[in-house]
Amino acid sequence: MKTRQRGLPRRIREQQLIDAAVTAFARGDYHTVSVEEIAAAAGTSKPTAYHYLGSKQKIFAACVNREVERLVAAVRAAVRDPEAEDTDPLRRGVRAFFAFVIANRESWTVLYRRAAAQGPPFEEETVRMRDRVIDEVTALITECVLDDHDGPAPRDVRLLARVTVSTADAFADWLLDHPDETPDTMAGHVTELTRAHLRSLAPVRA
Repeated sequence: MKTRQRGLPRRIREQQLIDAAVTAFARGDYHTVSVEEIAAAAGTSKPTAYHYLGSKQKIFAACVNREVERLVAAVRAAVRDPEAEDTDPLRRGVRAFFAFVIANRESWTVLYRRAAAQGPPFEEETVRMRDRVIDEVTALITECVLDDHDGPAPRDVRLLARVTVSTADAFADWLLDHPDETPDTMAGHVTELTRAHLRSLAPVRA
């Protein structure tokens, strides 16, 4: 339990509460985790937790929203890194995704295991979160379309982005269960699969 800290700015207190909540929800079932437990771990009181973030449902939603934004930011930074040695932005983005999973196991558990398993009332939150990631991957694939053809239709790109995200999800679970694997090797697999699909979607030139 953390020592009570008084007079902290609201933003810092909210982040402390979300940090504690991510850890609590990653280690225990949503229904068994209490707001009091989260507040105590954050070094504050249950009324304060309710005041800053609201009900347990809202606290869980805040966890999902923050962690998906952190994930998207990590991928985006890797894709747009002007000093990256790897010239393939798609592979850089996928590698950053796997590196995030390795470095933030609790975040991954909350985002892709706890949230998906809860059902109502979190179904909409889970769908919205997943669509946010798919939007990013769709934009990335669009930027990475091979230069030697006109590229697939936007609908096909969106579908491919969904396939890529689902594949990365499955590979992430494998990565966590197999310490001998690395984010780089996993990124290589997913990137090759995605580019193979891209080539199959390329329009045939007359």
